[in-house]
Amino acid sequence: MKLLLDTHLLLWAAGMPERLSEQARSLMEAPDNEIFFSAASLWEIAIKRSLGRDDFQLDVRLLRRGLLDNGYSELPVGSEHAVAVESLPAIHKDPFDRMLVAQAMVEGISLLTSDSVVAKYPGSVRLV
Repeated sequence: MKLLLDTHLLLWAAGMPERLSEQARSLMEAPDNEIFFSAASLWEIAIKRSLGRDDFQLDVRLLRRGLLDNGYSELPVGSEHAVAVESLPAIHKDPFDRMLVAQAMVEGISLLTSDSVVAKYPGSVRLV
């Protein structure tokens, strides 16, 4: 199964694995699952880190390298993803989360999230 991780799951996997739920950890460690991270998540981390947010203090370059080195696949943001955001219901206002939902929808993969509001989107969004 192909799984796209939301930004918080990425941060927790990289620096605070104890914050991951048992379900998230199990899905991420299953050998048949392919784990993806979005360029949108790295963009979000870079912006929030530059704004001084305490919860976004990982160096985004090191995070990207570590994700790739650990077998995660990168999902670039494309124009088809951007266009798909328009068709999403107005459940969540955060543009990064909306992009992740659109990417999962367009690519036909499951989005794993720790955000109960994001999990309200229809389709393959799983709260873990």
